[in-house]
Amino acid sequence: MSVSAAVGATHPVRIDIDGARLSGDLTIPPDAAGLIIFAHGSGSSRHSQRNRAVAGTLQHERLATLLLDLLTEQEELVDAATAQHRFDIEMLADRVVGALEWAHGHPATAPLAVGLFGASTGAAAALSAAAKRPSLVHAVVSRGGRPDLAEDWFDQITAPTLLIVGGRDDVVIELNRHAYALLKAPKDIQIVEGATHLFEEPGALDRVAGLARDWFVRHLQ
Repeated sequence: MSVSAAVGATHPVRIDIDGARLSGDLTIPPDAAGLIIFAHGSGSSRHSQRNRAVAGTLQHERLATLLLDLLTEQEELVDAATAQHRFDIEMLADRVVGALEWAHGHPATAPLAVGLFGASTGAAAALSAAAKRPSLVHAVVSRGGRPDLAEDWFDQITAPTLLIVGGRDDVVIELNRHAYALLKAPKDIQIVEGATHLFEEPGALDRVAGLARDWFVRHLQ
């Protein structure tokens, strides 16, 4: 895929990471100011309507997006039946790292500062990846995330981190408040009042997208 072909359009990509071929959708707006790699949560994929809605908001702010499946099709089938992979944060984080290194080496994305957007368990993968490759990650946003699953990496995270939680997502709020207290990097936590875990309430996802957009614009420039 050439740089010119990528600009302003969405293109399927295939990324080989540790023997797994992962599928993704890469969108690069004209004059892109950064790249956001999405780490989806358990039972989700690059087709997630919620993450695609957030990605659309970011694209309108001149941020490129890579929505990437962290599992192969066969792994997704196994996980759907056994939940074997969704809490394997180490494996998922290594695949986010692989995506970071792919973006760093790809001519269409190499010039762009990179942020990570993680949802649910994908937030733990994103945070762990940010700790493993601090030079490649400029900001992290967690939506309804499980940052507690990456707690062992907190001391090594340097990227500014925003935690977004639904105001009616009681258990996850407490997990995020605990994570916020432990994170050493520049950080913020935003509670979207009236929202449940999936931010399905009217206006809730728009609020998430706006918060993410502002965080990435602030820290990727």
